[in-house]
Amino acid sequence: MKNLKTLVLGALMMLAIVLIYDYIKGYKTDQENLIAQTELIGKEVRNVSKLIVTEVNYGKVYTYENTKSYGWDFFASKKKALVVSNAKAQVIYNLKNLEYSVDAENKQIIFSKLPEPIININPNLSLYQLDNGILNTFEAKDFNSMKQKISKDIERQIRNSDILKNADDRLLLELSRIFVLSNSMGWTVIYDGKSVENITEITEFKD
Repeated sequence: MKNLKTLVLGALMMLAIVLIYDYIKGYKTDQENLIAQTELIGKEVRNVSKLIVTEVNYGKVYTYENTKSYGWDFFASKKKALVVSNAKAQVIYNLKNLEYSVDAENKQIIFSKLPEPIININPNLSLYQLDNGILNTFEAKDFNSMKQKISKDIERQIRNSDILKNADDRLLLELSRIFVLSNSMGWTVIYDGKSVENITEITEFKD
């Protein structure tokens, strides 16, 4: 009888040891999986942390005029030129400015700020039919003034076109990659305090 008790006690102790070992092993595996997932998500975010550039060329002909008055209605000097502008315009998202954090314990990736688009315009000007006034000739400041005015005109065209939307679409496509990966591992994407439940809600990031 004593031997039976010893045998049963030994069996229970072995069972307890096996259960504890399995629990520790399972916990360790879960922790290792969580660390691996956290590293994978962090790597994916870093992979999209790049420049997204939408580029377009603009060609247009402008007329530049400047009149300088000398205090008398009958005496003014006007200069005039035909300006041909070939401009390269870019809409840039710098995803290095993407602000986010990873909450491994709750399996959440939290976006706090999305980058704003940068509009970069570089007009290349050619002047034709240059007509200097008698006392009003072309100077370096005139060319700077032309560039500024043409750049503002092109920026207005960009904001009134689909170019910004196309740039937005490219940004959201990059962000959707993070959503798909996170969702496949049971993580949640949070933006502006709200969880993103499906990929179509990614578009709300820019609303």
